[in-house]
Amino acid sequence: MLKVDILSATRYFLFFTVLLLLFACKKEPKPAPNPVPPTTSRIELTKDSIFLYAKEVYLWNDVIPTYDQFKPRNYLTYSRELFGITQLKINPETGKPYEFTSDTATATSKYSYITEKTPKKVVASAPFTISAVTLDGIGDDFGVGLTAVGLNTAYDLYIRYVNQGSPADKAGLKRGDIVTRINNRSFGTDYPNEVGFINSAFNQQTISLVAKRANGQTFDLQLNRTIYNSSPIFKDSVLTVGAKKIGYIAFARFSNSSNSEPVLLEAFSKFAAAGVTDVVVDLRYNGGGYVTTAQYLANLIAPAAMTGQVMFSEYYNSNMQGGKAPILKNQPLLDGSGNIRYSNGRMLTYADVDYSISGNTMKFSKVGSLEGISNVVFITTGGTASASEMVINSLKPYLNVKTVGARSYGKPVGFFPISIDKYDVYFSLFQTKNKLGQGEYFNGFAPDGAAKDDVSRDFGDANELSLASAISYITKGSFVMMQNALMSVKGVKMNAASVQLQNIGGQNDFKGMIETRVRLKN
Repeated sequence: MLKVDILSATRYFLFFTVLLLLFACKKEPKPAPNPVPPTTSRIELTKDSIFLYAKEVYLWNDVIPTYDQFKPRNYLTYSRELFGITQLKINPETGKPYEFTSDTATATSKYSYITEKTPKKVVASAPFTISAVTLDGIGDDFGVGLTAVGLNTAYDLYIRYVNQGSPADKAGLKRGDIVTRINNRSFGTDYPNEVGFINSAFNQQTISLVAKRANGQTFDLQLNRTIYNSSPIFKDSVLTVGAKKIGYIAFARFSNSSNSEPVLLEAFSKFAAAGVTDVVVDLRYNGGGYVTTAQYLANLIAPAAMTGQVMFSEYYNSNMQGGKAPILKNQPLLDGSGNIRYSNGRMLTYADVDYSISGNTMKFSKVGSLEGISNVVFITTGGTASASEMVINSLKPYLNVKTVGARSYGKPVGFFPISIDKYDVYFSLFQTKNKLGQGEYFNGFAPDGAAKDDVSRDFGDANELSLASAISYITKGSFVMMQNALMSVKGVKMNAASVQLQNIGGQNDFKGMIETRVRLKN
């Protein structure tokens, strides 16, 4: 399990001090039909702590029952307990929990999760396969995502993306290349029985591949897994279509400021210099990241006239907003280096933070020189989540914003880590809403123009189905109809709507919105 590399672990000795304070303050019912037995078990105390924190800070804490009703110690694992908490609040629009997931076997909630601390923290919300890059921009893999494109069991194995700076990138692999052999074995006729082999091969230290370009050129290569630095930008370019100058950027993740902001500013400066009037932002695989980086991207797109206008607000539960979450006094407030913060000699805690709506309303502040954007089209898939969706939602009240591709993931909530023993717990803590109070996209954004994720073409290729549809809207005012789109399977062109896509690797990458800023109470 991977972790988030912010707000490093609180020293372990605080853990039992915290628990003593918790139980000293806990009021049990006088007639205790099922009294909680005293214990010094670290496991039981950790289970109790997860419950007690959720009772005060979890976004939907209003439905959490009493300690005696919930019985946290009856859960076999911490993940199972957290899963039980997150399935209590029902979304009236769907009749299912807000954090509903069909993956009950692994007790994985849609938003919240718990992860064990390690000395070096990286980012993901679930076990990954094949490819993952941290929100510091560090990769430790071959650097590719794969997609099986086919009908029934016959398929072609395409490179879905290549992380910049990765072994695959340095070897010359590109999105749209087809892998035909892995470790001297051919495949492509029986997907259900071959996917295990593919996953296993790409999770080794070395791998040999035979691949081919769209023009039929074949090439052999061997990749060695290594640690590398990766830019969050897959591709940026300026497309000239008739009289239109369209800026295109494919953005992989909202990594930290030092990894994201310089390359984003460089790309948008090129757009401004080229006289770009419309922008396509490709977030099809962007699961989110830091709120501050999402704001930076929104401020690059927004015109200077929007400066001072509301971008979004964060809504914590009523306890948090009213300063009635005393349990947070047990969470030392850490700086970006993981050191405890002090004020006038007093240790600051998360109870000193302002969680009011007014104190967590962010406003636009123009960055860069790009002005006069007529249209902003976002390319989305089910992998577009959280901070990505927040950027889309924040710009909608002001600009002509459209989406093309597939329905996004649906995560209008964010978090910061709660440190409990040797774990960081990422409860859903706040919901974001735009200037108009809109933020109920728990089921994602339905695309204005439906389009297939055309992995047969590279990022920025004007003929790639999603980008082609976005260009059509910008230049003609209408999206390309799905029934008119074609994809190739085993050398045969067919209607894209009938083609099956199975993503391999990267599909379990981090999906989240991490708040690192704090505003202390006055």
